[in-house]
Amino acid sequence: MTRAPASLRSLLLRRLWLPLLLLLLVSAVASFALARHYAGQVYDRWLWDSAMALSQLLYVRDGNAGIAMSDATARMFRWDTVDRVYGQVADNGHLLFGDRPLPAPAVPGNGEPLYYDAWIDGEAVRAVQVAIALPGARRPVLVRVAETRIKRHRLERRLLLSSLPLQAVVLLLAAAALRWGTAAVVGNVNRATQRLAAFDVQQLRPLPLHGDSPRELQPALDAINTLIGRLVDAQQQQQRFVANAAHQLRTPLAALQVRLESALRETDGDARRAALDAVLDGLTRLHHLTHQILMLNRSETAGSGALRLRPLDLAALCRDELERHADRAIAQGADLGYDGPEQGVPVEGEAQLLREMIGNLLDNALRYGRRDGRVTLSLSATPPTLRVDDDGPGIPAGERARVLERFYRLDTDGDGCGLGLSIVSEIANLHGARFALEASPEGGARATVAFPGSAG
Repeated sequence: MTRAPASLRSLLLRRLWLPLLLLLLVSAVASFALARHYAGQVYDRWLWDSAMALSQLLYVRDGNAGIAMSDATARMFRWDTVDRVYGQVADNGHLLFGDRPLPAPAVPGNGEPLYYDAWIDGEAVRAVQVAIALPGARRPVLVRVAETRIKRHRLERRLLLSSLPLQAVVLLLAAAALRWGTAAVVGNVNRATQRLAAFDVQQLRPLPLHGDSPRELQPALDAINTLIGRLVDAQQQQQRFVANAAHQLRTPLAALQVRLESALRETDGDARRAALDAVLDGLTRLHHLTHQILMLNRSETAGSGALRLRPLDLAALCRDELERHADRAIAQGADLGYDGPEQGVPVEGEAQLLREMIGNLLDNALRYGRRDGRVTLSLSATPPTLRVDDDGPGIPAGERARVLERFYRLDTDGDGCGLGLSIVSEIANLHGARFALEASPEGGARATVAFPGSAG
């Protein structure tokens, strides 16, 4: 069962939901950590204030520090409805205030208040140590204040619980905005799609980009317009080909009809035979034209992906085609020659198409060269390159591009149909070869087909 393609909206939502959720979670954690940090600073400040309150009770007598601490003051200092508060004042290890020594920080202080975490009776506490320098005292007095972390933990939980609903609301608002935004984007895409669906395929005009269409659709629209342009060119080329082919076929068919009617009216045997010979000559030309049209269609079909290249010996193909055209060359008194190796010129190609290409080059040279002239097929191996030279009238430089157009013929005495060189060019392109026309050292035209390299 074929799986239905996902919609653009669902694709956008799937791609954006997870990053958005992770972003909100990170934001919640960061907000909680920031609130916890500042709340910790507030409680640390209270510890320092308590330590400084103890320092206000210190005095110096005979160079020794003491503390004016009454039981009521001690109870007031330790009083807290939630946490347990511990205090210690010591002078050179001598305890001035406090029931027990409090844990010291892992790192000695440098004169500034030192905050640290510790444990007392199995409970985690937060503590501060302050070194108080008293006038007349021999050494600084160490004041330490510690407090359990119950209030801190309660505040952290309260901050966390209060931030979760806020983050949930933000998440819902973001989801609504995301859904609204994707709906708007998909709506624009749908409107552009509707305009594409209403496109008139009979006219094949480029599609305009409307003002409400997303700019991101421009590359797709450019690609569609490029495709439309290619379709227009292909359609026009096909129409020209069909019109030219119909014209080329209609003319010899009409001539054959006239000659057959003339032959049927003739009562003289010699005259009837001459008329039938003319009909046979017309049929031969019509057969050649039909073959060229079919071969051109086959080369175009091969260009659409059906071409299968195999290792071939180009020298063997050239010699086979020379032998096939030898009788014709002898009949018209032409000198048909070959200049190249007997074998061993490997190329990747399709044998029938390459034979047709070589045959068209030889046919074109024999057809448009001098009747008793000279035609030479030359072949070199590195890289594989074949040339066909004749000593006929040649092809003017300004016409060499036009003779590759279908059904275009020069004003010469030849009886070709104007497809031979078009077929050669098409087959050369299919094989990655370069086809060129130039003046021949023999005085006529030279056709060159240069292949990209050796197959072996």
